Amino acid sequence: MIAMVHQFLKLNNKPKAMKVFLVDDHAILLDGIKSLLERDDSLQITGEANTAEKALEFIKQNAVDLLITDFNLPGLDGLALVRLVKKISPETKIIMLSMHDEVHLVKEILKEGIHAYILKNDSHKELLSAISAVKVGKIYLSNDINKIIINSLQFPDEEKMLTDREREILKLIAQECSNKEIAEQLFISERTVETHRKNIFRKTKTNSLVGLIKFAYANNLI
Repeated sequence: MIAMVHQFLKLNNKPKAMKVFLVDDHAILLDGIKSLLERDDSLQITGEANTAEKALEFIKQNAVDLLITDFNLPGLDGLALVRLVKKISPETKIIMLSMHDEVHLVKEILKEGIHAYILKNDSHKELLSAISAVKVGKIYLSNDINKIIINSLQFPDEEKMLTDREREILKLIAQECSNKEIAEQLFISERTVETHRKNIFRKTKTNSLVGLIKFAYANNLI
């Protein structure tokens, strides 16, 4: 009888699993993250989505303790998703996965109050470390991101508004090239071009082609 009581108390004192929602439009990567996290009993995968819009629909109706999202998403990107989640579910912790390590972009995302930023080419260990840190209320940056931030503080003149690739694309945009034409000239996908375009508009804080071109000439970007 006493043993049963102890077992009952043990089960009832067990901390609730952290409800995790995943967002990534690459099914293989999404499955890999799910497989990794499902090994941890303290985590509960409550859902997944391949767009920010679908993620928002879920979060509006369900409690989510931790959102792990890719930055590059079709439609609304990861940064827009973060801003909206902060409004509708401010208690939700957010980990950003990204292939971007540009200082301007990293700093902009961090300013939105995310709880961890790791690169997609980081190890699974980095993701698990990020989750462990977020669980106890800490902010986590992967080793590579830490180095980038520290380097930008030590050598601020090396921090550029646009990357070399973004400058290339900006020049072609100024020449009125379409995404398809830019992709063909630079041997990259149209989707990659679209991602760079979004980043260029965001970094320059412009919202029209005319405004972008004016800004580019005024700041010697082209």
